[in-house]
Amino acid sequence: MTNTFRSRIRESINNETLQTALDNNTERRLKGRAAAFESIPDWRERRQRAHKVRADVIEHLDEYLAQFIAKNEENGVIVHRAKDADEAVKIVLGIAKSITNHQSPITKPLIAKSKSMVSEEIELNHALEKEGIQVVETDLGEYIVQLRHERPSHIITPAAHLRKEQVAELFHEKLGIPYTTDIPTLTATARKVLREVFLTADIGFSGVNFGVAETGSVCIITNEGNGRMVTTIPPVHIALMGMERLVPNLDDLSLMLSLLPRSATGQKLTVYTQLLNKPLPSTTLRANQTRHLIILDNGRSRLRNPALSSVEGSPLKESLYCIRCGACLNACPVFRELSGHAYIGKDKSIAPYPGPIGSIISPGLLGENFVHLAQASSLCGACKDVCPVDIDLPKLLTRVRAGQATEERGKKKEGAGLSPVTKLFLQMYTRLATHPKLYAFSQKFASLTSSLLSPRSQWMRLPAFTGWGYSKDLPRFAGKPFRERWKSKQAVMYTGIQVDTYKSKQVSTDADKSGLIPVSPVSMFTTELSALSGHVYQTHYPMQDIIEFLKLRGFNKIMLEPNTLDEALLREANIAFTHEPDPEILVGVTNAICGLADTGSVLEADGALHASLLPEIHIAVLKSKDILPSLSDAMDLVKDKRSAVFISGPSRTADIEMTLTIGVHGPKEIHVFVDVSISR
Repeated sequence: MTNTFRSRIRESINNETLQTALDNNTERRLKGRAAAFESIPDWRERRQRAHKVRADVIEHLDEYLAQFIAKNEENGVIVHRAKDADEAVKIVLGIAKSITNHQSPITKPLIAKSKSMVSEEIELNHALEKEGIQVVETDLGEYIVQLRHERPSHIITPAAHLRKEQVAELFHEKLGIPYTTDIPTLTATARKVLREVFLTADIGFSGVNFGVAETGSVCIITNEGNGRMVTTIPPVHIALMGMERLVPNLDDLSLMLSLLPRSATGQKLTVYTQLLNKPLPSTTLRANQTRHLIILDNGRSRLRNPALSSVEGSPLKESLYCIRCGACLNACPVFRELSGHAYIGKDKSIAPYPGPIGSIISPGLLGENFVHLAQASSLCGACKDVCPVDIDLPKLLTRVRAGQATEERGKKKEGAGLSPVTKLFLQMYTRLATHPKLYAFSQKFASLTSSLLSPRSQWMRLPAFTGWGYSKDLPRFAGKPFRERWKSKQAVMYTGIQVDTYKSKQVSTDADKSGLIPVSPVSMFTTELSALSGHVYQTHYPMQDIIEFLKLRGFNKIMLEPNTLDEALLREANIAFTHEPDPEILVGVTNAICGLADTGSVLEADGALHASLLPEIHIAVLKSKDILPSLSDAMDLVKDKRSAVFISGPSRTADIEMTLTIGVHGPKEIHVFVDVSISR
């Protein structure tokens, strides 16, 4: 490890504010993940299936990419291939400048940007701002770190390193609001500022969680609603995608979505799970949408199949299986003490991807500058245990250490990231450890030396040059090596111990089944959505009940999806409506295509997109017969849609001190009226 990296590590450990913030993030993330996985007892089997799916995609990536690109072009999407960061930036700049040419030559386009770690990888914001193009991050955590001119410290929670007092001071200074540490107030301030950005942006920019080869679908998952905003409202949408982020079909996508949210945020499903197939038609807010998809290589091909590799296949290919859930960061005892900002390169730049997976892909994609990061690991295996696609991260970390991340022409630099003195020390140890007689002699010598240096202490300090000597002690060597004690019969032999055996009680799965009360899909749906701060009303007369709800709340105008409510009855009740998007209207009413019993989600598509997104209150009408067991049962319903979204509760965030706040960029309330008058 470089001296600069070590200095940053010590700074992080000694920063009490940072340590408190990291502890809060870690504890809640790990508890949430554990609770979420309890709802799928077969998660181990799913994990293995997901591993096989990702392995198949990476093995046959060229074929899947060709299928995905062809389908997108058939769907009317403009597809670009970028071999590296410079090429990707040029493509985005070209799109932005083409928009500028249609406007005043002085005007620069405004880009509303949803969270994208790939854009951090290519330093897109810096490149765009250098050209005078305004880019506004719209994820709350990303917005906060952008105002602070920082990089994200966590791939899921960008502002995990900050306390609410720091955010309060930032908003007071940058946004001119009175100083307050009330998190809902801070969130509401960001909502107000960014709403104007969404409505006036020339370009919406997003990352891609998954691409579906079979259908060309682009899947984006967010909780705040900013992902939906940037893909729905601006006239141009640009999606930037790492070339490895594919799944073969929608069934495989549903498998990944059963694992990713649980691993990332402890949710069964994110609030908004979008599937984009075709550009959207014109509305009163914009003309027909143009969608660009940029597929980035930037070293991924080299990771997948490095030329002249000295080992069979690619030593780091498995790192491309990653679905960017961030679980390994939360589980890693090293990351939990440092935060992402401590993971810096030799040039002092912060690595775009930190933690265990970042210590592999940052050097794997970006080279020698970050190769020493792999030394910042205890190799305890916690990262592998929590990985939802079962990547053997400790194995890959040792390969980076062995120089297999940056090897060229079959040559590698073993001990990557270590100082010359440390390498010499480890080479000496290797020499001793691989020769029994030398090793036995070294044990005797070390035991004698440790007794002379610290006769009273049971611990001994390692030399500082090893990298551990700053803070870590080792137990003193034993007075005599094990072999000597064995030969001198000082070791105590235990034989003939009676070991008690216990038989666990068999629990019959068939016992007392007659006494169980089956849970109906409606009841399960109601329970799940209510737990997510949603509201469910079971009714035989949804039209009348919705009108009564609107009157009681004092709403006399709504945004209405066509063919959802009896418009004549709305007029009789003096409730005005429009089918066009209107940001000033507070209530949107839509017709849900289906509901998901196990997650409390509703599926909306095409004509319902604006009405379920822009207003503060979303009302959905759902027939009880359309409530399906789970996400996998609903995937066929999205194939023929331009755009579809599974909605699981009102928009939310926990980007400030992991404190859950309801209502960010999407609706603050969701009310589902379940029509139970129609039986199956």
